[in-house]
Amino acid sequence: MHAEDSTRPRHCLVTGATGYIGGRLVPELLDAGHRVRCLARTPDKLRDQPWAGDVEIVRGDVTDPPSVAAALRDIDCAYYLVHALGGGRGFEETDRTAARIFGEQARAQSVRRIVYLGGLTPTDRPDSTLSPHLRSRAEVGRILLDSGVPTAVLRAAVIVGSGSASFEMLRYLTERLPVMVTPSWVRTRIQPIAVRDVLRYLVGCAALPDDVHRTFDIGGPDVITYADMMRTYATVAGLPHRLILPVPVLTPGLSSHWIGLVTPVPSAIARPLAESLRYEVVCREHDIARHVPDPPGCPLPFAESLTLALQKIRDAQVATRWSSAAVPGAPSDPLPTDPDWAGGSLYTDRRVRTVHASPQALWRVIEGVGGENGWYSFPLAWAIRGLLDRFVGGVGLRRGRRDARHLRVGDSLDFWRVEEIEHGRLLRLRAEMRLPGLAWLEMYAERDAAGRTRYRQRALFHPRGLLGHAYWWSVAPFHSVVFGGMARNIARTAAKEQTTD
Repeated sequence: MHAEDSTRPRHCLVTGATGYIGGRLVPELLDAGHRVRCLARTPDKLRDQPWAGDVEIVRGDVTDPPSVAAALRDIDCAYYLVHALGGGRGFEETDRTAARIFGEQARAQSVRRIVYLGGLTPTDRPDSTLSPHLRSRAEVGRILLDSGVPTAVLRAAVIVGSGSASFEMLRYLTERLPVMVTPSWVRTRIQPIAVRDVLRYLVGCAALPDDVHRTFDIGGPDVITYADMMRTYATVAGLPHRLILPVPVLTPGLSSHWIGLVTPVPSAIARPLAESLRYEVVCREHDIARHVPDPPGCPLPFAESLTLALQKIRDAQVATRWSSAAVPGAPSDPLPTDPDWAGGSLYTDRRVRTVHASPQALWRVIEGVGGENGWYSFPLAWAIRGLLDRFVGGVGLRRGRRDARHLRVGDSLDFWRVEEIEHGRLLRLRAEMRLPGLAWLEMYAERDAAGRTRYRQRALFHPRGLLGHAYWWSVAPFHSVVFGGMARNIARTAAKEQTTD
């Protein structure tokens, strides 16, 4: 391939665009100037993606040759990012069949390159002795390499970023268990990699010369044990030191049940991942950098990739994950297509009331909360909470508010801070009281489908560690009094003010 061709925009097909890597790869390809087509069994799952209008979306399944052939027509570079890991028993045969169909159709349609993201495998044993998960990922890579189409197989271990199943297991285990009796696999060495580095390599593979036909090991600069990964996560997340006690009696099957008890990761995914963690997975080479050079500071160290991932998640807690209008801005951001168990735990208290007043009258009440006006619910409960906060070194209720009638972003409001305000519609407050987690309170003035005024209220809590979960469940019995009373009284007050206008 000539040098000038390396910058030529490609026509790329992305399979698995509703998945973790595929959903993040598409905007990176678009930013690089490529045209993108997505193959999806359920195209409707992509309609809320901010890039949906910039790509061609076709319906199809990788196990159906006609739909694969149609999707590959006029394609330069095809990204194979699907696997049947969560499909239960028989996923190896499904993966094998799909890979053969994809390779055969790619050759028939004269596709110039296939790029596949597989799993890093140990160096000291043949693939036939690996766990079904790793064995299947390795077999898919071989099938695609044998397809007759120039293929790049990227092999990665744990990918660090919200939504990655391996990362979510690490997150939940570390956050929920201050003391862990763990399987012996926590001592095995792993070479994790940040999701943004994975995406950078994947995008760069679109411009590989036609004679590059091989596997590439990709990983970050750190080779550490799973136990060290958990300890580092605790440090970066601001959690107390985790006590990890490995024991040899936990088999892979027992490990998956243990993971199922502690985390929301489905057992169909947790079991094969737990079985794979028995093996040391360390890169044998870094040849990918010859073709896709690493910028300064890349690949990212493990601690830095964790810091970035957790910061993006915290920044996006309300604005991205729980708001349909939000647009993810970085590879680490949660996406609408991420599974429900991704992104960490979130507790929510929702209240909705029909209000016999105009939205304007309701908004005046919402904007007037706090300070001398109070919080429109059981006063003693708020007073006790304020005293408790001051007792542990927090600000309590003593700050009041800057202006008795109007609020602006950044204002302090008792033990809250105004994080966002859409005048006439939304007030979002971020808690500044001492809490084992992050908390927000949202209040909306809206009209429903029937044209009636509606008050909508959400209290959101993202726990930090086991103490955070315990805190939520300890106060949950009082929510009907505190938050339920608040919603009722705000609605009543707005109705009363409407009659006096």
